[in-house]
Amino acid sequence: MSLGSFIKKQFLDVLQWNEEGEGVLAWRHPMEDYEIQNGATLVVRESQVAVFVDEGRIADVFGPGTHRLTTSTLPVLTNLKNWDKLFASPFKSDVYFFSTRVQTGRKWGTPQPVTIRDKDFDMIRVRAFGMYSYRIADPRLFFTEISGTRAAYTRDEVEDQLRGLMLATMANSLGASKIAFLDMAANQTLMAQQIRGDLAAAFARYGIGLDEFNVASVSLPEELQAALDERISAGMKASLGADKMGGFTQFQVASSIPLAAQNEGGIAGIGAGAGAGIAIGQAMAQGMQGAFAPGVATPPQPASVPLGAESIEDRLAKLKGLLDKGLISQTDYDSTKAELLKKLIG
Repeated sequence: MSLGSFIKKQFLDVLQWNEEGEGVLAWRHPMEDYEIQNGATLVVRESQVAVFVDEGRIADVFGPGTHRLTTSTLPVLTNLKNWDKLFASPFKSDVYFFSTRVQTGRKWGTPQPVTIRDKDFDMIRVRAFGMYSYRIADPRLFFTEISGTRAAYTRDEVEDQLRGLMLATMANSLGASKIAFLDMAANQTLMAQQIRGDLAAAFARYGIGLDEFNVASVSLPEELQAALDERISAGMKASLGADKMGGFTQFQVASSIPLAAQNEGGIAGIGAGAGAGIAIGQAMAQGMQGAFAPGVATPPQPASVPLGAESIEDRLAKLKGLLDKGLISQTDYDSTKAELLKKLIG
């Protein structure tokens, strides 16, 4: 090699990466027509790894620190290039820097429901959302499996690939587990633990370490949720039994009577009056109780209680009690009281 051609060569004295691009995980040092000078300095910062690639093959990997590039620090590359002969065999390899920082606060979700097998419902479709964090754990694997020889590889690009991997892994993990979906939905920590182990193994195949994984929400599509609500409602009715359901129905009927009495056009509004309204409520409750008692025929109840069954004074006292408790309106009280007094006076 002539002195002139030697001088015209351009050599790199310092190789380093300042991580100026936001979200860049892998960056190739621009070589162009440059060659690495014997004794050059390689600066690898904390949370970085530098990889030397020669003709598509990874030759050497350097962790954080300042490294002087000589035949003693590049044994593999020296053997490949015969660098011990100085510049008789020019040394020019690609140098890639990888960020090993934890990428925190990354969101994941299922835009479309994922179909999984469930021991309670056979096949169901699930939506879920949460957060996760990861980092490059093995630059060699990440280079060969993910980033390749691109000038730069960003976080968004790798997450596009991880998204499909996460959904497939989640479906397999939940489907293979024998934990019912309802149990997982009620305990999202349990669901995250079930998925995380399988997901970490899937990430590791690409040189990525899963740092954190959590489930923030899990839900069913609307039509499946409606079907589940109906099933839960039917189960509640079955567990209550006939006696308890009868009591529940009586409670509903009793609760509705005062509301009807207070509204214009309610029981009082149709001319029955407060006393007749209470009697109708008793008749309805007794009828319902008989309907839920197996094998017992309930005799028909009278629609109203004869006026002579109790004194008018007692009725007036009960009527005043209903007014004081707010169960009837002042108008109902006044009109019914006038009718009872009219019957009393004659």
